[in-house]
Amino acid sequence: MRLTKSTGHAIRILIDCARAGDSLIKVAELSERLQITQQNVFKIVNLLAKAGLIEAMRGRNGGVRLARPAHLVRISDVVRATEVTRVAIEGGGATGGHSRGHGVNRVFDDALEAFIEVLDRHTIADMAKSQMPSATSRRKPRPAARPLAAIGGRPRRTLHEGS
Repeated sequence: MRLTKSTGHAIRILIDCARAGDSLIKVAELSERLQITQQNVFKIVNLLAKAGLIEAMRGRNGGVRLARPAHLVRISDVVRATEVTRVAIEGGGATGGHSRGHGVNRVFDDALEAFIEVLDRHTIADMAKSQMPSATSRRKPRPAARPLAAIGGRPRRTLHEGS
């Protein structure tokens, strides 16, 4: 199953909120830190607030934070809030209808239920722990540029060496 970018963004936003604890995070900070446009962050925050996953406070000192502890926010809750979690294929039923108990629709519904069951076993807290930057996963700083002479090029005089 392929999830939308919105679901991936929603999970990243929730992980960021989990790491912040009870502190409010501004949408502009989320946008910059997660490299998601502010418009998309606002849209996703609205979905997550409607689903009861985050609290949004308006105003100059406002922001967002988790509505409940991270260990109680299941990944399946996020998927249900951001994705269509019902499959319907036209003409997929045994009699040509959309009945849940027949044909192709039943197979896809069963597969979707199994997928959601797996996501039910994992929480935002689990993901926040697994994505903590470790010493080995941090980006190595780029080495400083070496002078051209050290690379084998022609040495150049600096302004202070005279003409």
